[in-house]
Amino acid sequence: MTLPLKDTLESKATGALAGAAVGDALGGAAEGNTPEAIQQRYGGFIEGIVPPFLEDWRNARPIAPYHKGDGHITDDTLMTSALVDVYDTVRDHLDAHAIAEHLVPLLIGDKRWIPELESEALLLHRVFLAEKWLVARLHYGHIDPRIAGVGNIVNCGATMYVAPIGIVNAGSPEAAYAEAIDVAGAHQSSYGREAAGVFAAAVAEAMRPGADVDSVVDTAVRLAKDGTRPAIEAVADAASRVSDWRDGLADLRRAVEPFDTVGPDYRAPAMDARIPSRTKSIEELPIALGMVIAAQGEYREAVLGAVNYGRDSDSIAVMAGSITGALGGLAAVPEEWVAGVSEGSRMDITTTGSVIASVARDVWAADAARAAAVAEVRGAYAGAR
Repeated sequence: MTLPLKDTLESKATGALAGAAVGDALGGAAEGNTPEAIQQRYGGFIEGIVPPFLEDWRNARPIAPYHKGDGHITDDTLMTSALVDVYDTVRDHLDAHAIAEHLVPLLIGDKRWIPELESEALLLHRVFLAEKWLVARLHYGHIDPRIAGVGNIVNCGATMYVAPIGIVNAGSPEAAYAEAIDVAGAHQSSYGREAAGVFAAAVAEAMRPGADVDSVVDTAVRLAKDGTRPAIEAVADAASRVSDWRDGLADLRRAVEPFDTVGPDYRAPAMDARIPSRTKSIEELPIALGMVIAAQGEYREAVLGAVNYGRDSDSIAVMAGSITGALGGLAAVPEEWVAGVSEGSRMDITTTGSVIASVARDVWAADAARAAAVAEVRGAYAGAR
C-alpha cells in the first residue's frame, strides 16, 4: 500500500533524524579508535549497542568525561535537535543570523537532559570546543554571524547537525546547499562549511520520493566545490568496488587519506590539521557516502560500516544514517535500535521527525506564496520590449 504524501514525508523525515540519532549512539562508543582496536575491545565488529570503549569513561579522558556507548546519543544529536527547535520557532528558512538569534541562546540558557553527562545541563557544557566557538564569537564577540566561523578549527562540526536543512528543502538540493552554506557561516569556514552544504543537499535529494543511492551521490558530486568534490569521487570509486564494508575499511581510508588533514592518528592530529584549504576535505562526509554506496543504501549495513570504521565514527554514522534513513523512511531503521537508543538516552528519538515535517509544510506554503508573488511581477513584463 502506498502511504499518503503526508505520512511519507513524516516517515522520511523521522527516518532521517532517528536514523542519525541511532548512528550517533552506536558510533559514539567507537569514536577515536582504529578498526583493529574496536574489534579487539568488542571481540569482533560492533553489531549494535555496546558499552563504552573505556570502562573508566569518566576519568580516562578528562577533557571529554562523557559516557559514550550504552545507547547514549552525543552532541551530534543534541545539536540537531536544537536546530529543529530553531526551525520550530522561526517556521521558515534559516540563515546565519538565526543561529545567533535562536541557536546560541539555546546553548547557553536551556538546560536539557544530557545522556553522556547523566544529568541535566546546558548544551554548552556538552558540546565540544568547535561548537563552543559559536557562543564565544556570537554571544560574547558580537561577530557578524555570516563570517563568525572564520578562525574556528575546520572540521565536521557544522555538517553533523544540518540534516534538518535538507528535510526543509526536500527535493531541492540546490536550495538546501545554499541555506546550509549560509547557516554554517556562523560556525565554520572552508571545507568544513562546504561539507555542511553538500550534506544538506544529499539529504534533500534522499528526501525526494524516487531518490536512490546513485542520485544522492551524483547530487553531492555535482554541488561539491574544491577538495570536497574529488574526495567524494575518490571514496565513491573505492566504495563501488567494495562488496562488504568488513573487507573494505582500509580501502576507503586510503581513498580519503590524501584529502584528510588530521593524519593517521586521530587522537594526535598533525600540526597543520584542520586549517582552511582549497584542496582538502573533512573525512566524515566522503566516508559516509562511501558506506552508503558499499551498503547499496541499506540502513543497517551503512551505519555499521560507519561505526566500525572508527575515527570520527559517530559523525560518520550520523551522516550515513540520515541519508539512508531518508531514503528508506523510518521503517528502514531497525526498531530495536530505535527503542534501545531511546531507552538508553532517556528520550524519544522519533519526535523531532514529525516536528521538522510540520515545519517543512509551513515553509513550502510560504515558498509557494513567494514564488507566486514573483511570478505575478514578472508576468507584468510579459510581451514588454
